[in-house]
Amino acid sequence: MNAPLALVQASRPPDAIASCPARLGWMVGSPPPPERQIRFADGSAYRFPQLRWSFAHLPSLVPTAVVPRGCGPAWPLPRAERDDVDDLAFTPLHGGTAMSWAASLAANYTDAIVVLHRGRIVHERYFGVMAPERLHTALSVTKGVLGLLAEVLIADGQLDRAAPVGLLVPELAATGFGDASVGQLLDMSTALDYSEDYADPGSGIWAHAAAGGVLPRPPGWQGPDGFRAYLRTIARAGEHGRVFAYRTVNTDALAWVLEAVTGQPLAPLLSQRLWQPLGAEHDARLSIDSQGVAFAGGGLNTTLRDLARLGELLRLGGVRDGRRIVPAAAVQRLQHSAEPPVRVRRIDAPMAGWRYRSMWWATHNRHRAFMARGVHGQALYIDPAAEMVIARYASHPLPPNALSDPTSLPAWHALAEHLIADPA
Repeated sequence: MNAPLALVQASRPPDAIASCPARLGWMVGSPPPPERQIRFADGSAYRFPQLRWSFAHLPSLVPTAVVPRGCGPAWPLPRAERDDVDDLAFTPLHGGTAMSWAASLAANYTDAIVVLHRGRIVHERYFGVMAPERLHTALSVTKGVLGLLAEVLIADGQLDRAAPVGLLVPELAATGFGDASVGQLLDMSTALDYSEDYADPGSGIWAHAAAGGVLPRPPGWQGPDGFRAYLRTIARAGEHGRVFAYRTVNTDALAWVLEAVTGQPLAPLLSQRLWQPLGAEHDARLSIDSQGVAFAGGGLNTTLRDLARLGELLRLGGVRDGRRIVPAAAVQRLQHSAEPPVRVRRIDAPMAGWRYRSMWWATHNRHRAFMARGVHGQALYIDPAAEMVIARYASHPLPPNALSDPTSLPAWHALAEHLIADPA
């Protein structure tokens, strides 16, 4: 099948200014001129530079389920904007010339970014077609939200980390997931006959996406119809619990488990357990397949500030305004990951020494920062020592975050150090 997620690109894609979706006028007009139309069916929604518009408009292109915010007041985010962030200098991971914070935003095709310090907005920027009220795809940051939700249910006694997946979801008993534990799904240590190589159009991730309707299906598609039909085709390959391997299908299997043990579809479950008590300002959206099953591995769409609110809740240990929303044990699981270190490919060298547990990445740097991440630059970064949360949405031309890590990770750490030294 084709690889529409910007994998077939010119060697030097246009920069952030030249690819700005507002500047290029995508989908402007009624109707837009043919050369400025973006469609899901022909794959143009996932080509660069069109994806810079699509990532901020996915609920207009694919079916979604609403994650209601409820009727309560939004959690206030007071403003205390600083004028010393844009010029903050840092050295990229690969060395060389120092770069400014503002320059790094353009280098990483940032669509929107907000920095909270002690719960106050100290820096906020929107680019292209993004705005405070607009939803943006979170891609694999969704996995972190699912991991958190699972840890909440475990801490509340509704879910057993050691339970076999096949016992909770009989439809998966005869698959590669069947004798894996819930904890092995969470930590992505299952042994499956499945690959996740975004550079290989024949990889399992592309078949999974086509089955679920995340991407347009190629002509003559004879594969499974729906996420769960695809999960039932995956066999075991090896011994569970021995090796970390990042696989989106684990998150979709986990969502099936969560729905089975609670008796609720994912969207209302997420709303009741996290989105409403969090004090989100806007409804979120979850993309769904033709059977109405949510894409748990990457289908969440939120506003930037609501993503930051989730990060602030975790920074505060799961407490909002004196009320416990998330069990303390659940937050601790995300931040304090276990040995051994993640085995990383060379392209992921910036993450050497990091750990992965419950679908979150723990940096194990001296600030004990931890984060949820998604391809093309989506990130929720929490630095407890600096009392800082960074939420970023982006539309980098290529999926691997290793392309933006060298000018993102050191920028975030430099800002954390700056806030510690000058908390204002």
